[in-house]
Amino acid sequence: MSLKKPKMVLIDVDGTLVDSVPDLAYCVDEMMRRLDRPAHGEAKVRNWVGNGVERLVRRALAGQLDGEPDEQDYARAYPMFLELYAENTAKRSVLYPGVSEGLAYLESRSYALGCVTNKAAQFTIPLLKALGIYDRFGIVVAGDTLPVKKPDPQPLLHAARHFRVEAADALMLGDSKSDVKAARAAGFQIICMSYGYNHGEDIRHYEPDAVIDSMAELPALI
Repeated sequence: MSLKKPKMVLIDVDGTLVDSVPDLAYCVDEMMRRLDRPAHGEAKVRNWVGNGVERLVRRALAGQLDGEPDEQDYARAYPMFLELYAENTAKRSVLYPGVSEGLAYLESRSYALGCVTNKAAQFTIPLLKALGIYDRFGIVVAGDTLPVKKPDPQPLLHAARHFRVEAADALMLGDSKSDVKAARAAGFQIICMSYGYNHGEDIRHYEPDAVIDSMAELPALI
């Protein structure tokens, strides 16, 4: 299958470019220990990642994907998590296999490249820099760049305006239903990674235009 050749490609961070769960799980479990509560472990945290650290902390306190913790507990825990994650943004996180090859291919085709994530800028930029890929993007739209974040389409449209690219000429590369919903609402094409963070659901259920196992497969599509 091939897609329409885009002029701009926007790429999500967590679950698409970067496996950040090892760092996030460490911070969640250390936060829980400081609260004198049992640690959750990486496997459980992996199913909770994908909607920003605020939701992650709430899920950790509630012990489940849905549900809300006590607000006093959250008010105590959230600053604790932010402190931990600021110190552990990129100590254990790694690029997924195929990411370097995929980025090299996109650059070779002279696509405008942007990064759109729900992760706050204070964590996104150090993470991308630590992994050596920050300078490959012409714009980074973080979770707090605008008043809204994915699945709202505005972060994607903001990047398109930056590059002066029409939605019909834009492609999103992500891993979650939030990416699919944002891309559809923005009028973008959407390719999803099979390995990402989608709360245990198969991303194919959300009908992206294509699903691939590695960014190294991009040449066969675009």
